[in-house]
Amino acid sequence: MAERSTAAVDVADNSGEQPLTAAADQATTDGAEADKKVSTHKDTKRAGHESPARDAQPPEMHSGHKLARRYRLEECVTRLEGFSSWRAVDEKLRRAVGVHLLPADHPRARPVLAAARSAALLGDPRFVQVLDAVEENDLVYVVHEWLPDATELTPILASGPLEPHEAYQLVSQVSQAMAAAHREGLAHLRLNPGSVLRTGTGQYRIRGLAVMAALRGITSDHPQQTDTEAIGALLYAALTQRWPYESDAHGLSGLPKGLGLIAPDQVRAGVHRGLSELAMRALVNDGATASRQEKPCTTPEELAKAVAAMPRIRPPESAFATPPAYPRVPSSARNGGPAQALPVAPPPTLESRTGRALKWSVSALLIAALGLGSWQLADTLLEDGQPDTPRSQSTGDDTPPTPKKIPVTGAKEYAPDGNLQQADKVGKTYDGDTSTLWRSRSFNEGPDLDPAFKQGVGIVYDLGTSKKLNDVTVDLRYAGDHTKLSAYAVDSLSPSSPLSEMKLLGSETTRTKKAQLSFKERPEARYVLLWITAMPYSAYDKKTYSQPGFKQAITEVKFTG
Repeated sequence: MAERSTAAVDVADNSGEQPLTAAADQATTDGAEADKKVSTHKDTKRAGHESPARDAQPPEMHSGHKLARRYRLEECVTRLEGFSSWRAVDEKLRRAVGVHLLPADHPRARPVLAAARSAALLGDPRFVQVLDAVEENDLVYVVHEWLPDATELTPILASGPLEPHEAYQLVSQVSQAMAAAHREGLAHLRLNPGSVLRTGTGQYRIRGLAVMAALRGITSDHPQQTDTEAIGALLYAALTQRWPYESDAHGLSGLPKGLGLIAPDQVRAGVHRGLSELAMRALVNDGATASRQEKPCTTPEELAKAVAAMPRIRPPESAFATPPAYPRVPSSARNGGPAQALPVAPPPTLESRTGRALKWSVSALLIAALGLGSWQLADTLLEDGQPDTPRSQSTGDDTPPTPKKIPVTGAKEYAPDGNLQQADKVGKTYDGDTSTLWRSRSFNEGPDLDPAFKQGVGIVYDLGTSKKLNDVTVDLRYAGDHTKLSAYAVDSLSPSSPLSEMKLLGSETTRTKKAQLSFKERPEARYVLLWITAMPYSAYDKKTYSQPGFKQAITEVKFTG
């Protein structure tokens, strides 16, 4: 269950009904009955209209089957209404993915392909990304991200309501993401606790944008209002641990029948008043509005602006241990009764004026004795013909000097194949600012680059003059499996010799964001090539606008010698 909840399989939820996998046979043989069972809201007038799946049957697939000689199916997590959803492995990129499968002649095949391709163009990291959408061999399949480090909102809500700060973050991030999607003409129409994931860093990501509705045949006459009400339902559930309709759904109990929609702060004590009113402004079903009769929010854009206008809700302060109480005099002693002795530490010795003078006298005598002894020893050594050189110092060259930072006077990207990465950004790798960087492109193969396609990426650094090197420290942006760096001594900023003829100084493989290449022999060089031949996989990076793939970025390089 934990694995399924973290996966990005956006149709593996049952909206409070029986498990979909258990109802698979019935659902695929009776499309009309299935459509009634998968309704996500209290009626299809608001949630959208679902088209029947007719008699289309899901493709006959099994674990181990490969799509496009690349995606190996591992586990079927949903089989319903003529399609199936799988956890799979992308053998080319060696990562887990999710796959939706349906026959090419399925009545929803074309809408699913169109929805997936539109969602893929959005490229917003707040959504689970569509990686591929293909029609092949009488099959249509959609490949998307699988997030093993994320958790569905469903089990989170099952454990209890969210703290006000968490609920604020939820509605803020989800409303902003859906506002961005609607600006691009994309709607979700099936937004519920099963389609919202929380990552380990506390960020919320939405899965199934457009695709989930297309797979289920859901449409809506007012898509913006439908998604806004859905966000309001999420916030309501986060505040009260109740679903804001009479029917139970998503593991949550519904509201009492006949009571109607009441504000969250009337359902549960201690609910944040501002968030309670915000949920009511989004839940405009049946004319319900906020308790102060403020204007309802009918679009995600309006809801996002309403959230931004609220006073910011700060996270709870960390709980610190209470310090031990200061010893007090017993009440009986304060009232004239017999006093009880309190444990008092004995005073340090020699604290009087005489004691301090005695300590200084003893110290002075010891210093004088040591000085006299040292003078006599030196005099004896001189008489024996020994040089007047302190014994603690060495006259040889065996002990290396303390390593010092070597400044970089220039740098240039090295690309023997002519395909540069970010040639204009190399200066940001030695500017002393770790917030700036140079990065590679995103590669499909990895972590080790395919030499037939790309030998590596790197930068040549000019140290001004020839220097003896102790080590090179490299700060990286991405951690993971794995980054391999090598240092070469080269003849100029634009090396004339091929890589095979360059002098290798050292190599290092790391899984963290830092690498240190140490040189025992202290080689001497002026121009040093830092060469990367393996880099970890990383998702879309909003800061650098780099696409998902195997990539690396250097934030700072330091030479010592």
